[in-house]
Amino acid sequence: MEPQLKHKQEMTEINIDSPLIKFTVRRHEPELIGPAKPTPRELKPLSDFDDQQGLRGHIPVIHIYRSDSKMRNKNPATIIRDALAKVLVFYYPFAGRLKEGPGRKLMVDCSGEGVLFIEAEADVTLMQFRDALHPPFPCLEELLYDVPGSSGILDSPLLLIQVTRMLCGGFIFAIRLNHTISDAQGLVQFLTALSEIAQGATAPSTLPVWRRELLFARDPPRVTCTHHEYDELAETNKDNIFESDNMTQKTFFFGSSEVSALRRFVPLNLKNCSTFEVIIASIWRSRTIALQLDPEDETRMVCLVSEKSKLKSIFPKGYYGNTFAYPAAISTVGDLCNKPLGHAIGLLRKTKESVTEEYMRSFVDLTVIKGRPLFTFARSYFVSDVTRAGFDVLDFGWGKPAYGGPAEGGTSFRSFYMPFRNHKGESGIMISICLDSVVMERFVKELNKMLQYNNEHHALNFHTVSRL
Repeated sequence: MEPQLKHKQEMTEINIDSPLIKFTVRRHEPELIGPAKPTPRELKPLSDFDDQQGLRGHIPVIHIYRSDSKMRNKNPATIIRDALAKVLVFYYPFAGRLKEGPGRKLMVDCSGEGVLFIEAEADVTLMQFRDALHPPFPCLEELLYDVPGSSGILDSPLLLIQVTRMLCGGFIFAIRLNHTISDAQGLVQFLTALSEIAQGATAPSTLPVWRRELLFARDPPRVTCTHHEYDELAETNKDNIFESDNMTQKTFFFGSSEVSALRRFVPLNLKNCSTFEVIIASIWRSRTIALQLDPEDETRMVCLVSEKSKLKSIFPKGYYGNTFAYPAAISTVGDLCNKPLGHAIGLLRKTKESVTEEYMRSFVDLTVIKGRPLFTFARSYFVSDVTRAGFDVLDFGWGKPAYGGPAEGGTSFRSFYMPFRNHKGESGIMISICLDSVVMERFVKELNKMLQYNNEHHALNFHTVSRL
């Protein structure tokens, strides 16, 4: 359903009273921004990886920019709006609408109808956000307004952008993407092109490549690998522990000292493991201990990691479709909790190494054979690694963002693993965890056990946000 758009100068004023910050947003009416020049009218099928059920939703991303003296008299909304029309000439499928064909096959009708754009002002400064400069962001619904009728999968805008100017001269750039069109790296490729044109370029430095047929199912489709992400697991009453009426979210920061402390538990044969493997294995183990599940139960860690660089033979430069894999590392609760950390690290490494070109082909074939199903959530914990996506370096002319990345925090079954610089200027990794408040207490206690230095307790940095 197409949203009803009014003249952009009409405004809506919203008073915000968040537990963390108070301010008012004055929002212009949304506009549809189409390509600046005529573009091809064609029907472009998505890949058989793009249109699986688990990607049929929207993902919000947010960037917060400081003021810049050389940009003092320039309106970021005007600059980005104009650049958006120009970049859509190259990325014209984003200006179209999704249709569904036989077998639930998704395709883009490149109609040129445009993407939604909102200009807004807020009587707030960057300093007022203080420690809240990370997900989950207070009042996200006002910094990225869900235009009525815009959030469907079919026949709805594929992008929604809101630019909110702040009193300090900085601004907030928020975008919502229909996930079937791109993954995080694909979105960053588009946003990089947008930022380049905003700064005066006439064309993107990397031209977009559609080529979604590269991830079409084979004929006939054939499953040649094991794909635990689609195992059919019956949910039990025990699974209710993952949701309660008293959920709490905490955002944890892992700097160099925290990572060094966790590495003390890594066995010699795994000393070359990555920081990602050390942190995620520690969280998986501590979280499982805190949940107090039956030792015979199965627990799964699903790591959503882009495989574009690993599988260069498949994807040409400029390809912006979904390319990540999410294999599941599996352990019994008893083994995970009672064996050393190396057990979890070894499982994660082995699972990641299983992703090959044949694995991807087999995975795509399986989704088609099964009718594009939803992946298994039962007793699974998903972690999305966006450290290499590039959200944190996008520059529209105001320099790199104070924050750039996912706009939402964790849920009971999913977290984001993202780069972050804390208030001390230290670079590290930030992860938001959402658990029942009692379980969260046990989780923090368990994780902090691993961070002791010579019998001195080292408290992990975290920020608490009550789930709304």
